[in-house]
Amino acid sequence: MKSELSGHLAAPAGALTPAPRFNTVEAAQGFLLARGVSYVLAQFVDIHGVAKAKSVPVAHLGSVLSEGAGFAGFAIWGVGIEPHGPDFMARGDLSTIGLVPWQPGLARIVCEGHVDGAPWHYDSRVVLKQQIARLSQRGYTFYTGLEPEFSLLRRDDKGSIAPCDPSDTLAKPCYDYKGLSRTRSFLERLANSLRAAGIDVYQIDHEDANGQFELNYTFTDCLTSCDHFIFFKMAASEIANELGLVCSFMPKPFANRPGNGMHMHMSIGNGQRNLFADKSDPRGLDLSPLAYHFLGGLLAHAPALTALCAPTVNSYKRLVVGRSLTGATWAPAYISYGDNNRSSMIRIPRGRLELRPSVHRRRGLLPGA
Repeated sequence: MKSELSGHLAAPAGALTPAPRFNTVEAAQGFLLARGVSYVLAQFVDIHGVAKAKSVPVAHLGSVLSEGAGFAGFAIWGVGIEPHGPDFMARGDLSTIGLVPWQPGLARIVCEGHVDGAPWHYDSRVVLKQQIARLSQRGYTFYTGLEPEFSLLRRDDKGSIAPCDPSDTLAKPCYDYKGLSRTRSFLERLANSLRAAGIDVYQIDHEDANGQFELNYTFTDCLTSCDHFIFFKMAASEIANELGLVCSFMPKPFANRPGNGMHMHMSIGNGQRNLFADKSDPRGLDLSPLAYHFLGGLLAHAPALTALCAPTVNSYKRLVVGRSLTGATWAPAYISYGDNNRSSMIRIPRGRLELRPSVHRRRGLLPGA
């Protein structure tokens, strides 16, 4: 296992490759065929944020854009369709098509659910786009920067789960060089794959639990940010699997160690500037009145928002008062906000807001909405 994890990558760190854009399905098919792509994943998510897909030959890409790829709705968690109900049609968004760098010969197109020819109101991407449309009527764009944490694990001879690197045993392992170095084959392959798909990864670090890491990519409009997030999860899970590892986004995989969250940095812009930023803020947080109103809404609706951000029993094993082996859980337990306070529900890192409850299991779409 050590040789698989610590071996130097054959290729240098990948350059950021802009995502392709097409005006017609014919142009997209020509691009894919020229790069040896035979199949396209028509991909969407269920209510748990789990990627679902059908593999479609490139020659039939047009059908995914018109009527969509058909699925039995009752087989999908949370879309509100009974066994006797209509098909759930995953209709592709041409602007999202791109290569799957860790699986040559494959591409992906993001889809959203349609039923009987209309956008389906139980599809999380449809829900988010409806809220984006409401915001755009005011000339606003909602931006998010996501910081997903994950645990890189292995199974021992007895089937038990443990951190992937047996030497990753420090009491406070956060930012540890050795932790990064000994897992670089996985981390660099993951980052290179994402950058090759147009996702601008700019930092990777070892987090505060043994075997825990965080990957950061540049903020974008919230819809693109969420599409990037599910692609990141697909890449991380499959690259780990190829190395004989397990990549887990479970909020609390180990009771005595810090858990996995995904911090969501939020701001609103008007195409010219960040409308949440105001250097004249008398409270010294560099927030505008609009940002404070937005913050007030988050605090007022915190219980309902938490149900979306932390939807499993395991989520609440992370959101507790107490300590871990490292001295902190880094997870909020109270409805509060604070100046750069990482124990608050909302941290204020100057000119924007950071939502700190875990949102892994909802892909960021429903919390974003």
